[in-house]
This record gives sequence, C-alpha cells and structure tokens, in this order.
Amino acid sequence: MNQLIIVENKLSISNELCNMFEKRNITIVKAKEQNHSDFSNINLVGLNVDTLLCSDQFETEVGGQEKLIEFARNAKITKIIVVHEDKNSSQNYNVKLELGGGLKRLVFSNIFDNLSHEVIFHYCCPDNLYAAGDYSTFELLALSRRVAITDVTVFINGPTGSGKEVLANYLHDHSPRKKEPFVAVNCAAIPENMLEAILFGHEKGAFTGASYANKGIFRAADKGTLLLDEISEMPLSLQAKLLRVLQEKKVTPVGGQRDIEVDVRVLATSNRNMVTEVKQSRFREDLYYRLNVFPLQTKNLVDRKDDIVPISLKILEKHCKKDFVPVISEEAKDTLLNHDWPGNVRELENTLQRALVLCNSNIIDVNSIMIDKSLDKMSSENKIETFADQLSYARTTL
Repeated sequence: MNQLIIVENKLSISNELCNMFEKRNITIVKAKEQNHSDFSNINLVGLNVDTLLCSDQFETEVGGQEKLIEFARNAKITKIIVVHEDKNSSQNYNVKLELGGGLKRLVFSNIFDNLSHEVIFHYCCPDNLYAAGDYSTFELLALSRRVAITDVTVFINGPTGSGKEVLANYLHDHSPRKKEPFVAVNCAAIPENMLEAILFGHEKGAFTGASYANKGIFRAADKGTLLLDEISEMPLSLQAKLLRVLQEKKVTPVGGQRDIEVDVRVLATSNRNMVTEVKQSRFREDLYYRLNVFPLQTKNLVDRKDDIVPISLKILEKHCKKDFVPVISEEAKDTLLNHDWPGNVRELENTLQRALVLCNSNIIDVNSIMIDKSLDKMSSENKIETFADQLSYARTTL
C-alpha cells in the first residue's frame, strides 16, 4: 500500500489532496514544519513511506533541490513530487522528469482543477491498481475491503467491461490469502468437454490425449483464491459437480478414484441477470445460493463518470513508455466525460489507444479522440457511420 508525506506548507490544495488520498485508503503523513531545514520530528516509525509531495515554493524555502534530496535519502524516500502552478501555461498540465524519474515536477495551469488533482494522485500512487474517482466506487471498494478479510464466497455481477475481474483481484489483494495463488478461469472460453478436467484435474489416461496427469485449477489455487469468470456460461451438467466441490471442499479428478481436499476461496462473476437465469432453468438455484453468499455489483461507466479521468490516466500509463505519458487537453477530457461508453472500460481503452496513435507531440486533443459509434449510430438511409469515415476526417484535421 502506498504511503506518502504531504508537506502542507505553501501547498494551497493540501486539504483537498489529503482528503482525496485518505478517501482512497492511502496512508499519509501531514508535515507542517516551520523549521524547514529539519524534518527530524516527523514520525515515520512503523510506516513504509516512499513518496514526498510538496510545492515548488517549499522546495525553495528548504534550500532547493539538493536539500530536498538529502531529506529524501535520510528518510529512505524513493520518489519526490514537486507541484508547480503556471497560470500562463498553454497546457492543462505538464510532467518534467529529473534524476531518472526519481523527481517529478508537475506543472499545472489551474492547480484547483479536478484533473490536476487526479494527475497528482496518479503520479504519487502509480501502483494503485484500482483507479477510481467516483463516490459510489469508493463505497464499493470500502465494502470490498471488509468482505476481503473474511473467507465468504463472493458473487460479482455487472455489465461487460465494468471491472468485475479487477474487483476480484482487489478482493484477493486485500485478503489474508494475498500471498497465495490467484487463479482465474473463464468458463465461457473453455470447451464444454474440457471444462471438468481443467477445473478438477484428471489422471493419466483418463481420456484420449490425456498422456499425463493434471491437478486442475482448484488444486492449483489451493490456499489461495479461485475466480470463476462468467460462471453463467457453465453447462448445467457441470454445475452439479461444482456444487458438490463447494459443499464438501473436495475434488475428484476425472478418471480418479479418491477425493482430494482443497482449501480455496471462490469468487464468481457474471454479466447476466442471474435471477432470470435461474427462473429459466439455465442455472441451478442451489448453486446460485451457494455462490451468492455476498453479492457485489459493478456499474456501467456512464453511471460513475468521475472514474473516467483516473482510469484514462492509468490506461495511458499502461500503453506508454514510463517517461512519456501524453497530456489530456481540456477539450479531450470533456469529450471523454460526455460519451456514454456502452462498451465501458474496454471501449475507453480502445479509444485511448487510438488517441495515442493519432495525437501530435505529447498532447491528446479533441481531434485525437475517435469514438467508434458504428454499433449505435445509423444514418437516415439506415447506413452505418463507419469508423473509417471518422478516421478520414481525422486525417484532414491533424
């Protein structure tokens, strides 16, 4: 978990930043030292602080970059983030790397803007895997942390691309099993005749082509967490066997004669309405109740728009070199916020990957944002408006 020192002296948005970091479960140490040359009374005992956040004015007052680095070394801090405000800048923000990236200078045209706060958080906590900015998402994460420390089975339901598998990873990372294996299997991606052997394992010679024994996914996840992704796609014939494994905590490999005990926490996900699946006899009612001990629900991106900017920054970092992450212009940000994203995070990621190809220099502007509306936008002649048409327009404007 990220832990950082926020030096509040001369940092006009310190209260907003402190609230944001605390809301996102980040441990912070507030420093209000009047003796700028001495940080000795900042209590770091028991903390694993790796980041220092301060203003450029504070850096000047302590004696410049050299003094700041000296304190960082003494406190074993590996990252320094210095915030500048330049109201005359033509860009929303700019990132300058020094000391091989160990010191980052973040320059903002408007330090009070929400985008500026998200950029600061992103660079202070690059290892924070679950990007979020919406209040409802914070509530979901807080609830997930409470659920994670128990060993109950969790059923995550939500639309395609809304982050169900990411939430499953979050549960594992905050559970007592976090140092044990996390194994995910997509029930829709495996042929029906192979799913049983993959889940429960098989003995050598159990079927044609079984030239060696395989312990299976359940035993591979022993002591850890098993994610059954898109479990609503599991055939009915296998659902009864899964129910027995969940009840008895034992698996019988295909072709085997003895039960093998397993200690696995099971998480399951689906994008379907499971009550409807049960009523239409496509999913066993008893298995549904066995899995649905604690239900969690993910939302469409359109219903949590404050998540869009943090997720976008994380996506850009994922697809860029560490020392080159393009800046999102104000107009581009508005375009992202105003779209409904029927494909959720997958569609957002595709759009940003296209933007990385189309953008000039290090700025993603509105002309770089090419949103594919071919699935939901038809012309009056019932002709699909293709993405190729939008790309042709992009060439004339770039």
